[in-house]
Amino acid sequence: MNIKFFLLCTAFMAMLNVNAQKLGSITGIILDKTSQKPIDGVSISSPNFSEKTVSNVSGNFILKSIKPGTYNIIFTKAGYQIYTFFNVIINTGNQNVYTIELEPTIVLNTEIIVKNNRKPTVRAATLETPLSVQRLTTEEIKANPGGNFDISRVIQSLPGVGGTSGSGGFRNDIIIRGGAPNENVFYLDGIEVPVINHFQTQGSSGGPQGMLNVSFIEDVKLSSSAFDARYDNALASVFQFKQKNGNPNKAQGNFRLSATEAALTLEGPLSKKTTYLASVRRSYLDFLFKAIDLPIRPSYWDFQTKINHKIDNKTTLTFIGIGAIDNFKLAEIKNATPEKLYINNNVGLIQQWNYTVGFTLKRLVKNGFWNLAISRTAFNNNVKRYENNKVPVFAERNLDVESQETENKFRFDVNKTVRGIKIAYGAGAQFVNYESKNFVVIKKELRNNANVIIQPAVISNFVSPLKPFAKLGAFVQASKRMLNQRLGLSAGLRADGNTFTTNGMNLLNTLSPRISASYVIADKITANASLGSYYKIAPYTILGFADNFGNQVNKNVKYLQNNHYVAGFEYLPSDNLRITIEGFYKTFSNVPVSNRTGISLTNLGGDFNILGNEAVTTNGKGKSYGIEFFAQQKLTKNFFGIFSYTYFKSKYSGANGILVRSAWDNNHLLSFTWGYKFKRNWELGLKFRYQGGLPYTPFDLAASQLNYLSQGAGILDFTRLNQNTLRSFNSSDVRIDKKINFRKVTLDLYLDVQNWYLSKNAEYPAYTFKRNATNTAFLTTDAMPINVNGSNAIPTLLADAAAQVTPTIGVIVEF
Repeated sequence: MNIKFFLLCTAFMAMLNVNAQKLGSITGIILDKTSQKPIDGVSISSPNFSEKTVSNVSGNFILKSIKPGTYNIIFTKAGYQIYTFFNVIINTGNQNVYTIELEPTIVLNTEIIVKNNRKPTVRAATLETPLSVQRLTTEEIKANPGGNFDISRVIQSLPGVGGTSGSGGFRNDIIIRGGAPNENVFYLDGIEVPVINHFQTQGSSGGPQGMLNVSFIEDVKLSSSAFDARYDNALASVFQFKQKNGNPNKAQGNFRLSATEAALTLEGPLSKKTTYLASVRRSYLDFLFKAIDLPIRPSYWDFQTKINHKIDNKTTLTFIGIGAIDNFKLAEIKNATPEKLYINNNVGLIQQWNYTVGFTLKRLVKNGFWNLAISRTAFNNNVKRYENNKVPVFAERNLDVESQETENKFRFDVNKTVRGIKIAYGAGAQFVNYESKNFVVIKKELRNNANVIIQPAVISNFVSPLKPFAKLGAFVQASKRMLNQRLGLSAGLRADGNTFTTNGMNLLNTLSPRISASYVIADKITANASLGSYYKIAPYTILGFADNFGNQVNKNVKYLQNNHYVAGFEYLPSDNLRITIEGFYKTFSNVPVSNRTGISLTNLGGDFNILGNEAVTTNGKGKSYGIEFFAQQKLTKNFFGIFSYTYFKSKYSGANGILVRSAWDNNHLLSFTWGYKFKRNWELGLKFRYQGGLPYTPFDLAASQLNYLSQGAGILDFTRLNQNTLRSFNSSDVRIDKKINFRKVTLDLYLDVQNWYLSKNAEYPAYTFKRNATNTAFLTTDAMPINVNGSNAIPTLLADAAAQVTPTIGVIVEF
C-alpha cells in the first residue's frame, strides 16, 4: 500500500459514484437491562431525519431508508430511561446490528424525574460497579487515531491505563493504576479469554498486536475497581467485550487491507433463528519490517466466530471461538547497525498457537435469567534462543521452553430481582492441565585464559511434574436502591480454591468481601465509593516450576491478594458529557518474590520472555495510590472527545521487605483524543499521549561483561532495582477517513500516522560490546579476537532515541 494506490482508489471510486439512490439502515433488538426480556413498543428516532419505527413484540426493530451519515439515535418508552446511542454510522454497504439495553426509570422525586431520565445516556457505571468504569463503542475504537483497529492499543487512552509502550516500545501491555500486566481478566460475551494478544508473554498478558477483530465488537467495558463478585482472578481490572450478533436479515461482510494486515469478515442468517459472524486475518508485519530493514519477522493468522441461536422465546444458545497462529523469526538485514545486531541475539524465536471456544446458554425465568457457560482454552508456547540466533547450534542454546496450558471451564449463575433487590449467585469449576519442558541457561560456565573456572554454570533444566488439577469458586452479590432511590448499595462475597497448592482448598483463605455505594447528591452529581478484597492464583508457570531434581518447589505459594479503597464523584452536566474524578488506594500482599534475584515478579512481564518459571516465595508486599480525572464528550455538533489524566504511585517490596518504585511507576498518565465529522463523510481524529518516565534497573557491569556473549544481553543489578528513570514519553497520532457510499457498497479510505510530529522517546538502555566501523566484529582492547568471557571487550550502552513515524494507508470495503 502506498499513497499512489490510495489516490488511485479514491479517483476510481469517485468516477463510479453516480447519482443512484443510496440509502442505509440499522437493525437490532431491545432488551430490559435487568431481566434481559425483549421490550416492545420502543420508539426509535433521530433529530436528524424523519424516519421512525417501533420495536415489535420480540424486541426487534429495523430503521430503513436513511441517508448515509453519522447520527445519534434515540430510544424512548414509558417506564424506561431515555437512551441515546451516539455516533451511529449508517452506510449503504453494511446494515449495522445492535443490542440495546434500557433501564427502568429511576424516580428521585417529581421535581427531577424528567431530568434524571437521561442520565444513563453517557453513564457507564452500574448499581454493582458504580465507579471506575469506562466504556468504548465499536465506532470509537475504529476511529481511534494510532489504534489501527487494535482494541488492546485503543484501551490505553482510558484513565489509569498505562503500558510499556510508554517507553517508546510497541507492546500492548495493559497497566492499570500501577498494577502488573497479568492482573487483568478478559471476558468475551461472558466467556473468559486468557489470551487476547499475539506473541503473548506466558505468565503475563502483553504482546505487540491484539487478537480481537473490531468488526465483531459492539462495545468494551473496563472496570478498574469494585469488581462484580462473579469474576475471579481480577486484581487490576475486568474487561468485558460485548460482541454484536450476526445480521438476521441478509448476508454481508467487509474486507480490510492495510500495510500491516488483511482481514475478511462475513455475517448473516443461517436460519430464521440462527445468525453467524466469522472472520480471518493475516498479518503483513513481516513485509513491513523487511521494507524498513528490521531483523525481526513477526507474522500471524487469527480466526474468530460467533453463532447465535434462539431456541425459543426464553432460551438463547451462543457459540464463540477465537484462535491464533503466531511465528516470530529473524532475517538478514541490508544495513547493519549496533541496534539491529543487538536484536539478533537478544530476542527469542517464538512459535505459538492458542484458541478459546465456548458455549453460553441463557434462559429467561421469573424476575430474571440464568447463564450456563462451558468453554475450553489452550495455549501452546515454544520459545528458543541461541548464542547465535542466525546460526542456531543446539549445544549453544540458552533458552528452550516448550509448554502448553489447557483449561476446561464450567460456570453457572442466576440473576434475579426480588422486591427491588438485585440478587446474583453462582459457582464455577476449572480443570487445568499444564505441561512444560524447560531449559534455561542463567549463567554459562566460563573460564579465564589459564582455563580456570571463574563462573560456574547455573542452568534450570526440568520437565514440569504438575498433574492436572481443579480450580473452584462461588459467589453471591446483592444490590438495592433506597432512600427514595438516591442511595444505591451493593455487597458481594466470593471464595476460590484449588486442588494443587498446599492450602488451596481452605476457602476461608480467599474469602473476599466487597461493598460499593452511590448517592445522588443532586440531579447531575453522584458520589460513589467502594472497598473490597480480591485474590488471584499464581500463573501456571509458577505452579508448574520444579528444580532440576523434579521437586515442585512452589507448591506452598499463596493467592496474591489486594485491597481496593476508591471514592469519587460523577458529574453529568448534559446528556452527552460525563466527568468523573476518583481517588484510589490499593494494597498488595502475598506477592511472588524470586528466590534467585530477590525481586518482586510484579516488576516483570513487559518483554517477550516467560514470566514465573522459577522458584518463588509469596511474601512480597505492595501499594498503589493516586487520583484520576476523566471527561468524555459524546458526538455533539460533529465533535466528540475523551480527556483523561491520572497521577499515581506504585511500589513493591522484594525479599528485603523494603518498598521501592515498581517497574510501572511512571506517575503521570495523560491522554486526549479528539474527533470531528466533516461534510461529505470526511472525518479527522487526533490523539495525544503523555506518560512520565518509567523506572529501570541499571546493569551489573562486571556480570554483564562476563555473560554478554552467551546471553545476548546485559545482566541487571537488582541491588539497585529501578533506581534510574527514563525520560518522559509523549506522542501524537492523526487519522483521516473518507467514506464513499455506492448503492450497495461502502468504501472507507483512511490514513493513520503514528507519532506524526517525530517525537524522540527514550528506550530502555541495552548493554552490548562496541563494534568496528563496518559493524562486522567486536572491537577489543588488545586488538585480538574477543575472549569468550568478554574480558577484552569494550562495553557500551545503546539508548536509541530516534524518532519513529509509522504511516498506515488502508482501505475497508463493506458489501
